[in-house]
Amino acid sequence: MQYQETDLKDLFVIQPRVFEDHRGYFFESYSKRIEEQHGLHYQWVQDNEAYSERGVFRGLHYQVGASCQAKLVRVIHGEVLDVVVDIRENSPSYGQSFSILLSGENKKQLLVPRGFAHGYLVTSETAVFSYKCDNFYDKAAEGGLYYKDPQLNIDWNMADISFKVSEKDDILPTLGNHRPIQLP
Repeated sequence: MQYQETDLKDLFVIQPRVFEDHRGYFFESYSKRIEEQHGLHYQWVQDNEAYSERGVFRGLHYQVGASCQAKLVRVIHGEVLDVVVDIRENSPSYGQSFSILLSGENKKQLLVPRGFAHGYLVTSETAVFSYKCDNFYDKAAEGGLYYKDPQLNIDWNMADISFKVSEKDDILPTLGNHRPIQLP
């Protein structure tokens, strides 16, 4: 399992080692031992899974205060454009975004630290998205950023896809109208 650092501090792309043969494939999707070898010490407490169709956008969400969450995200089936934005106060990469194609085929994962807004757009006909969280969901601590914020300058690279967005996600604030997260 390879952990690759990104340009955004504390954000890692993980590429598992996949063993394939005539029966199919096998890979270790998570290893606490390997995570700790990279100096990371997460205590995952919740696994979530979402099924969506092409064009569904979920995000850009985060939790604040004592309810902040780190996430380990991956796609089991299909493909998504996964996007994060660093919203940590005093971070050298504050306001910067990172995007990556995650798919059931490439099996890449993204380790999203606390203090990042996270979202994804389904680019395949359907997708099953799975993620671990290091803190429980708290509706009162929920926040988000508007995915079309011109200041974020996110290239969704999907001119041919009609976005399917929840009413809640379509009225989220922009980065300029948002308060940076102070990590506990």
